[in-house]
Amino acid sequence: MTRVAAVDCGTNSIRLLVADAHPEAGELVELDRRMTIVRLGQGVDRTGRLAPEALERTFAACREYAAAIEEHGAERLRFVATSASRDAENRDEFVRGVLDILGVEPEVISGDQEAEFSFTGATRELTGRDDLTKPYLVVDIGGGSTEFVVGNDQVRAARSVDVGCVRMTERHLVVDGSVTDPPTERQIAAMRADIEAALDLAERTVPLREAHTLVGLAGSVTTISAIAQELPAYDSRAIHHSRVSRERVREITEWLLRSTHASARRSRRCIRAGSTSSAPARSSCCRSWTGSARGRSW
Repeated sequence: MTRVAAVDCGTNSIRLLVADAHPEAGELVELDRRMTIVRLGQGVDRTGRLAPEALERTFAACREYAAAIEEHGAERLRFVATSASRDAENRDEFVRGVLDILGVEPEVISGDQEAEFSFTGATRELTGRDDLTKPYLVVDIGGGSTEFVVGNDQVRAARSVDVGCVRMTERHLVVDGSVTDPPTERQIAAMRADIEAALDLAERTVPLREAHTLVGLAGSVTTISAIAQELPAYDSRAIHHSRVSRERVREITEWLLRSTHASARRSRRCIRAGSTSSAPARSSCCRSWTGSARGRSW
């Protein structure tokens, strides 16, 4: 048994997992799991650089995680970074900061690697499920990119596209430094056109419509599941492996698109604080992606 820690740093959030790994049994015993919204990718779509305040928010979370990793006595640590770090001109500043705080250099992985990791993690626990029909389409909606992966037990085809909730929010919904709340019809149309173009691009290399089961990952999808279940608070255990019909996804995403941030959060306490400003972009992504597979539910 080896005690390990993993940090996943994306465009919008950073996550920590500390667990005891049993390689022979292929099992992990979870000890600590955390998620912090840091918006590392703030402004990257427009400037091509990581903003100083975004770096500081991320480094603050890294300091908190470093203390947790030390407290648990993890023997090994792996730090993986994705879309915002790939795109930024000054990613060396990010690498140096993480190295100083955590003592490891972050692995800035490619979109294809991210897609493969997403598929492996999402389908590992689905082995032996006779209620799910293969092939799977795994869709990982991040802050800066979305990964589409089709496969049975292994990856058959994958594509990462530069569409995510933070990128779409900043590109289409920010006016004079503030997010339009709620978005206008013109903003929604422009955002949807961008998303549909990315979907067409993904479909050139990934047979999306051959998939029978759509498996959704990340905060956009878990928020919709929490709302569909009418959870009184966010509950990862209730959300994990839950199923939501395509029709229900469309109802919820349409409601999120038309709601103000305050009213959405007030009426649905299961929506995590800090995520409401990107809710319209999340909703548009989910609404489009649900039409990309044969299956009727997530």
